Amino acid sequence: MTRGSRRDGGGGEDASSSDASVRLPASTLRRYRRFSLYNSPYPAHDSGCAIDLYPEGNDARSPVAGEVIETRTVRAPPKSYAADEEFLILVAVDSEESGLGVSAGDDDRSADGLVARILHVRPTVEAGDRVAVGDSLGPMIRSGFFAPWVGNHVHLGFRRSDQNLHRAGGSLPIDVAADVDPLSWDGTGRVIEVGETYALLDAPAHPAPGERFAGIGGVVNAGAGKEGDKVALDGGFAHYAGGGALGSRSLGDGESRGTDGAVSFLGHSVGDCTGRTVAWRDVDVLANGDRITGLSLFAGIDPEFGAKLVCPDRTFAVGERVRVSIRDSDDPIRLG
Repeated sequence: MTRGSRRDGGGGEDASSSDASVRLPASTLRRYRRFSLYNSPYPAHDSGCAIDLYPEGNDARSPVAGEVIETRTVRAPPKSYAADEEFLILVAVDSEESGLGVSAGDDDRSADGLVARILHVRPTVEAGDRVAVGDSLGPMIRSGFFAPWVGNHVHLGFRRSDQNLHRAGGSLPIDVAADVDPLSWDGTGRVIEVGETYALLDAPAHPAPGERFAGIGGVVNAGAGKEGDKVALDGGFAHYAGGGALGSRSLGDGESRGTDGAVSFLGHSVGDCTGRTVAWRDVDVLANGDRITGLSLFAGIDPEFGAKLVCPDRTFAVGERVRVSIRDSDDPIRLG
């Protein structure tokens, strides 16, 4: 493991200027109980250029096959609840064994020559080791890149091997070769779990846990007699500046089909969609009439699916009935 003076800037990967994107297969996504492309304030997730994968337990399972070419310590923001060190694992990807592809674009090359950048794992692998999809990389850690309500996860991004693998920017956008069902929700539910900074509701319920991914639904381009396009919303709503619109607009080969337009959620206009990326408007999220920080939105396949309220300044009790609503705001909460 590379230590000492060789340190990296950490989680700030900027979106690649190329239109190409890496397709992550459904078979890999199904090894994790949920994923998010946009639920982060860091530039790594701008335009979906990284994906956070949440496995069962705390063992980080590799999302790619290939050869480990380096592990190193990297800088992360200091947080009282986080580990003292963050780590970067670089894997030269075996694209065929990993099931990866690269979409058309001005960087229209094969998936050969990709390097995976993996964060938030204390590596038990080292340079020269070969890993298969699903192999253990080591235990996950609480990272200074996390907000306190974020669960442990594996952060994954991709670079070309001829790019700088250590600098903050340059990762390719990631596409998911799996549809995400948008679930209708009226904003109500009962609290089934609480933490110091969050509360989890029992609704909306996942219609087919273990079978397919689902996300809390919104609508793009509704109104004027049109039903609009149903999408599954992804990201920190609306405490981060932007999020994503996923769903059946993901094509069978993993390439996302975007629809530009206004996004509505819980009967309120909440953002503007360009492709699959959403810029949130200035809104507040309310729970039983009180403003909370927001909602943590993701795509999940596990039965414990319901809405996650981000509420470090508001306490809820297990069993409490909650109604979530949206209002326009002159002073919205923005954490990044």
